[in-house]
Amino acid sequence: MQKIRFLNPSTLIGIVASVLLLGVVLFFSAEDPALFIDLPSLAIVLVGTLAATFISYPLSEVVRIFGLIRTVVRNEHLYTANDIEDLVAISRIWMGGNIRAVEEALETISNPFLKTGVQLVIDMTPEEDILDLLEWRIARLRAKEHAEAQLFRMMANYAPAFGMVGTLIGLVNLLFLLGDGDMTSIGQHMALALMTTFYGVLLANLLFKPVAVKLERRTEQRVALMNMVLQGISMMCKKRSPTLMRETLNSFMAEYHDEINDDSSRRLQATTES
Repeated sequence: MQKIRFLNPSTLIGIVASVLLLGVVLFFSAEDPALFIDLPSLAIVLVGTLAATFISYPLSEVVRIFGLIRTVVRNEHLYTANDIEDLVAISRIWMGGNIRAVEEALETISNPFLKTGVQLVIDMTPEEDILDLLEWRIARLRAKEHAEAQLFRMMANYAPAFGMVGTLIGLVNLLFLLGDGDMTSIGQHMALALMTTFYGVLLANLLFKPVAVKLERRTEQRVALMNMVLQGISMMCKKRSPTLMRETLNSFMAEYHDEINDDSSRRLQATTES
């Protein structure tokens, strides 16, 4: 079961901190902060990055970029405890042999993955077939969402590259103007040369990479929840005690949370070292 709130606290903190950092740095270090607003430089980076992304990926995947950004901004909370209680309650009814009551209880479940698993159980589908199907759905979700995160990682690679393209354009124009001695034109082209690199690095590290990491983290949590449901469905097939199921699933999710946090810490450490 998921409840979506339209504000993710960590994303909000990151946005506010980024804006404050840039504002303070520009206010105290730049004579004119407006000099850091250069639309041609920004256009080179954004249009170039989007063009390379369209070449690299199918149209159906690229058009989902804005939807994925909205996903990062929203606050999705996975109500693991509710799913565990739903499994335990349905398992208790299933143990009593009242299939009609199980079907009625199934209508109140909002988690489609859990709903599918329970429906297969009450349809007397062999446990092996149920687990194969649910594992396939987990693998499909993992692959789909990995591809979504990878799209933003590729954009994070493209943005600095097109920043360098803008830098080269500015430097080439600058070399042609050196002989004329027009300091105004020289300064404008030098600004173009530097600002594109600035925008490329900024977009890569404050937008594209953070979105990719957030999507990867979201996938880890969703896969952990689906594996927990998978374990519960397996225990339901074996008609394990509902109390045993509750304790097992609670321990299962506690272990997963520890592994996710440890894995994230290791990845952060590796990123810092590199």
